[in-house]
Amino acid sequence: MKFSVFTASTPDWTPAEAAKTLAAQGWDGIEWRIVDQEPADPPGFWAGNRATWPLTGLEEALPSIAATTRDAGLEFSGLGAYVRIDEPSNVERILAATAELGAGRTRLRMPELGEDRYPALFAHARAALEQAVRRAAAHDVKILVELHHRSVVASASAAVRLTDGLDPARVGVIHDVGNLVHEGFEDYTAGLQMLGPYLAHVHVKNVAYSVAGRRADGSARWEADWAPLREGQADLRAYFQALSSVGYDGWVALEDFSTAVPLLERTRDNLRYVRELAGA
Repeated sequence: MKFSVFTASTPDWTPAEAAKTLAAQGWDGIEWRIVDQEPADPPGFWAGNRATWPLTGLEEALPSIAATTRDAGLEFSGLGAYVRIDEPSNVERILAATAELGAGRTRLRMPELGEDRYPALFAHARAALEQAVRRAAAHDVKILVELHHRSVVASASAAVRLTDGLDPARVGVIHDVGNLVHEGFEDYTAGLQMLGPYLAHVHVKNVAYSVAGRRADGSARWEADWAPLREGQADLRAYFQALSSVGYDGWVALEDFSTAVPLLERTRDNLRYVRELAGA
């Protein structure tokens, strides 16, 4: 396996700081967050994130992205773009950028629940994905579909339905163990097995539930929050055993959104821990 960090989880660092620091810690690669975001001070994961490249002006930034990555001695594990699958012009832009950078793969976002009735929303996503896959082939790159709560593909089963019959050389699935704690959980091994050739990438983070209050009838109201890798509901040791059982030997990208441990220490310890779990 190779290990990278998705820079959504490194908001305090500039791109140069992120690349230099992660390389010094021994990471193999980096997964750049690409999105136009709101400003924030202090920087946060989702707004004001300093390790994010804006979608606006992306083409002009490509030489800087390439130099920042490769001067640090890192590889691209892919691009973490927030472009929606049903935005054809932006899909074309991010696929072209992925090809120019030699990054190989980019994530594209799927529609979220609540925008329409689920069957119609799923059919819309499938039609858009088919069109995007054709463009991915033209650029010789691969689209990644992330298992994500509150989207049309929260589970491996849903991802199998979405990608069925499409070329696995041009579209694959990101199996995200942390997101499955929110929604979409299936037995780790079964989920990985059912994805088969579409299992293309792995995201690792963790989530913990706690009682946040009581309703009028006395029942517990539970809330989920990001947690350090060792402390959440996801059994990461069992997860890495499942990855090994299906022969997965690709990229594992960390996106730890917990804040109990300072960022520098957090990334360093996360690498030690996942290497231990993977037997690397």
